[in-house]
Amino acid sequence: MSRQKTVVYAGPTIAHDEILATVPEAQVRPPVARGDLLRVEWSRDDTAVIIDGYYRERLSVGHKEILWLLNEGVNVIGAASMGALRAAELSAYGMSGVGAVFRMYATGEVDGDDEVAVLHGPAEKGYPTGTVAMVNIRYGCRQGAKTELIPAATGERIVEAAKSRPFAHRTWHELDEALGPDAHDALITLKRMIGTGEWDLKRLDALAALKAVGRRRAEAPSAAWAAEVALTGITHYEALAWRSRREYTPGRWMCDLDVLDAARLFGQDYPRLHEQVLTGLLEDFAGAQGLGLEAYMRARLGVGERSDLPHSLASWLTETERATLPAAEQLRLVMVRVWPVWQSADWRPVVLERIRESSHWHEWSDIVARADETAEQTRGRLAIPSAAICGRIFSRHWSGRGRSAEVELARRGFLGMADLGHAVRRFFALDVRKATAG
Repeated sequence: MSRQKTVVYAGPTIAHDEILATVPEAQVRPPVARGDLLRVEWSRDDTAVIIDGYYRERLSVGHKEILWLLNEGVNVIGAASMGALRAAELSAYGMSGVGAVFRMYATGEVDGDDEVAVLHGPAEKGYPTGTVAMVNIRYGCRQGAKTELIPAATGERIVEAAKSRPFAHRTWHELDEALGPDAHDALITLKRMIGTGEWDLKRLDALAALKAVGRRRAEAPSAAWAAEVALTGITHYEALAWRSRREYTPGRWMCDLDVLDAARLFGQDYPRLHEQVLTGLLEDFAGAQGLGLEAYMRARLGVGERSDLPHSLASWLTETERATLPAAEQLRLVMVRVWPVWQSADWRPVVLERIRESSHWHEWSDIVARADETAEQTRGRLAIPSAAICGRIFSRHWSGRGRSAEVELARRGFLGMADLGHAVRRFFALDVRKATAG
């Protein structure tokens, strides 16, 4: 049984060493951005702690990504900064919010991203902050009034002046200039107390979130809610694409699913590999129910023990296959070719495991790279048709093989012409060039 993991996304709010001192087993990642959550191989009851996140340099983490994690049974905790903001927005769906900043957002006391935003330096320098967070100013001024270290009226002036400025201009120097000498001593005190961590509300909340990791895991139900793909807009397919995405040359990216598409489109032996892998999955499903493969397939297809395949199913076989193959083989081919109708399990991860080990992996990866290069070279000179037209054009490669276009597509796991066309579009320019050269 794999050990439950905790992944913490943090940057300027709390130091790497401080995170590990509180949660020694944590994997510490940079501030979270769009797609980062989908790059991790999550398991049920893992924990994601979102503290910091990007706002400007990169797209901010999407709500749908967090909903997808929750649907996978991952415990998601948010606090202090971007995590507090997202937790306030998604607490109804099972995301756990921790700390005062979260409560400020949840109650409507504050509502702007700028409340937690700061300018900071690079990771290799420890994310040094160049500005002060608005929530820290609010908290510090309140604490200052309570302890009489900062006059209440001066604290109100500081909060008003800071809020009136864009977050990128909330520096101590600029605040000092804006407020004048009457507030100078109060600003010095505020800067010192936030700097020591005592009035650093974001850091205090981050620590509270880390201390809540074990407790939240024990208290949380195995699945906080049931997200439908129609709501999240994210599938396991998309998550797999994010996890395997890589920049193979400056400015150009591919993922393992792109290589899989190249194999499906151009690999002469791919249909055989596809059939083998999916047959293995069927055997596993049958075994899990204590059935033989044929009995399992007949039950799934609704075909009686002595019945022939109805025409609607037999149409997925060639005339030769219908005439020569025994019933069990016909059932197997139909199950493999119309997989999405009968099975909800995604075959792509298992097929990918096989093709990664294939001697053709580098060849298929090179096809993706050449397709991108050709598309760049022909940009503005070659119009790429719609997916449906791309599919019809490309399917001509498979004509004259004694199979219908539908069967030939199904042997490669395509659901139809439009599905084929979506895969073809990236390779369209390359295919045109090859046809012209040939």
